[in-house]
Amino acid sequence: MSGQQTNLRNVGIFAHVDAGKTTTTEQMLYLSGHIRALGSVDSGTTQTDSLDVERERGISVRAAVTRFQWKNTTINLVDTPGHVDFLSEVERSLRVMDGAVLILSVVEGVQAQTEVIWQALRELSIPTLIYVNKMDRIGADASVVLSQIQRFLSPHAVPIQAPNGAEAAFLGSEELLGQAADSLPAWTAPYRQMLAELVAEQDEALMNKYIDEVPLSKEELDDALLSGVHQSALFPVLFGASGRGIGVSQLMDAVIHYLPSPGGLEEAPVAGVIFKMERDPIMGKIAYVRLYEGAIHNRDLVHNVTRDMQDKVTQIRRVHGQKTEDIGVLKAGDIAAVCGWSRARIGDIVGSPEGVPGEKRLAVPLLTVQVQWRNAAEYPAVVAAFQELADEDPLLDLQWLQEERELHLKVMGPIQMEVLTSILKGRFGLDVTFGAPSVIYKETPAVTGEGFIAYTMPKPCWAILRFLIEPGERGSGLTYKTIVRGEQLLDSYQNEVARRVPEALQQGLLGWEVTDLKVTLVEGEHHVWHTHPLDFVIATPMGIMNGLANIGTKLLEPMLRFRLSIPEEYGGKLMNELIVMRGEFEAPIVRQERMEIEGLLPVATTLDFPARLGSMTKGRGTLSTFFSGYRECPSDVHVERQRRGVNPLDQSKYILAVRNALTQH
Repeated sequence: MSGQQTNLRNVGIFAHVDAGKTTTTEQMLYLSGHIRALGSVDSGTTQTDSLDVERERGISVRAAVTRFQWKNTTINLVDTPGHVDFLSEVERSLRVMDGAVLILSVVEGVQAQTEVIWQALRELSIPTLIYVNKMDRIGADASVVLSQIQRFLSPHAVPIQAPNGAEAAFLGSEELLGQAADSLPAWTAPYRQMLAELVAEQDEALMNKYIDEVPLSKEELDDALLSGVHQSALFPVLFGASGRGIGVSQLMDAVIHYLPSPGGLEEAPVAGVIFKMERDPIMGKIAYVRLYEGAIHNRDLVHNVTRDMQDKVTQIRRVHGQKTEDIGVLKAGDIAAVCGWSRARIGDIVGSPEGVPGEKRLAVPLLTVQVQWRNAAEYPAVVAAFQELADEDPLLDLQWLQEERELHLKVMGPIQMEVLTSILKGRFGLDVTFGAPSVIYKETPAVTGEGFIAYTMPKPCWAILRFLIEPGERGSGLTYKTIVRGEQLLDSYQNEVARRVPEALQQGLLGWEVTDLKVTLVEGEHHVWHTHPLDFVIATPMGIMNGLANIGTKLLEPMLRFRLSIPEEYGGKLMNELIVMRGEFEAPIVRQERMEIEGLLPVATTLDFPARLGSMTKGRGTLSTFFSGYRECPSDVHVERQRRGVNPLDQSKYILAVRNALTQH
């Protein structure tokens, strides 16, 4: 079939850990006839949790792609991890989805990770269904969770079902648009009213009818709802109990009915993105590709835009949980695993960047750890194993200090460290441990000033640079520009400077990355005979570091936004604790004998807080946190990081070191 694939859906399943995401996926596979027997998270037999560590711990740590048929429509389903430590997997999956299902547990309601994902789904305008799971649990109350969804996620969350009963008496849900309003049971009235009101708000003609108390037909409501979902203006809410298989087939019906099919034409030039990498013992590296336009066949030569190279496709495989089959072709709108691209990395764009959506950064690793191995003989194998894992998760941002024989990684938290230990043992047969995690600080210029370098000795060399360095707004990163004319400094040399400035800012005066600044090249000079192109590679870091030494830097620390819910009697004790941790918070709100406190906390003071909270509240306190950005440290906080390599401020030593490295290179 040419043209667009209308009988296809690419759907991501997202949730906070333990909301029942993998169980829901398993039920979908079972009810669609894709698997013959239901697996269980507790016994480690689910289709999408294939890693040993996922089965042992009952959590998903990698996004898993699976595919099934439901009512003549093919659904590519990506089951994403729910734990905040694996947010990078969620981030990469978001990019390739046309629609999303966000699962909440009715008892826990909206949790920290739920809000982080919701924010990202909204910024990318991905049509989203909300599925309230575990309606059969003690404490389940649909009206409480609905008001929470409307308060914390969106006031435009629309119930399209009315749950029949709750807890052990939960019998399923009544479809509000499945039949005419007058044939629905009387107890569905409050949900019907909310549905009509919220949908009518989006459409002027319907609003007028609603105000005039003219009954709205289910067709009118459904059409307006469908258009609202596609515009990311309305979000249908469904209810179920996936553990008992209640509500899952209705959820699949809603996925097909409300979520859009992918666009894209098979005849167009190829445009796609690699969103996941795996290593197969037989096939080698496997790249999971979402194709937006065009078609790729076995043995095609495809251009990797990001790396500017051609790569040959050896095989295109369809993945079904743990089984795969060779399908020979990947068409616009679809997802498949491509073999043969050994040099590709996650995030690479293939074909043309036109039509490939941008990515949303969610995961910001705030901790760094040092890897420790058992004996010197294992050192090369450990380095190779972590290099392979960093290909699969670039956010590990591996730092291999060859001279010191040290390996450092960036991590999101303790669960990720446990999982990495388990993967190294299971996949590579290596026993590793990690040092205590330390917080990743950053630096920013203290004031405005200049950096200057005249690199004219030892001959032959000639590179003169002057930079203006100014503090930028918090969160702005690096802005670089040049005002030097081409006749003073050739464009090719200026390009080299532009490339080297971000590298030079990786380590500031205290050894941390320098951020939130504007750097302008205001003066530059080369020499017709003496300048070598590599002179600017050497000169740029010296000019930048000279500027930082002149103006000084301030230390920035990562902050977390937190929401704390505790029994009222522990309120005073916990507020004192928050003050000791340098926390800032608004006046607490008391609801039903529980106190809710929201505010900001530095990462540095909170590393052991979740564990302490448990013992301080006898396990009855809940804490949700998410990254809020970096901000200036108090003046009494001073943290330095060991510098890698020679400091460009030690100019003669630095010149020798870099010259040697460049000639050996």
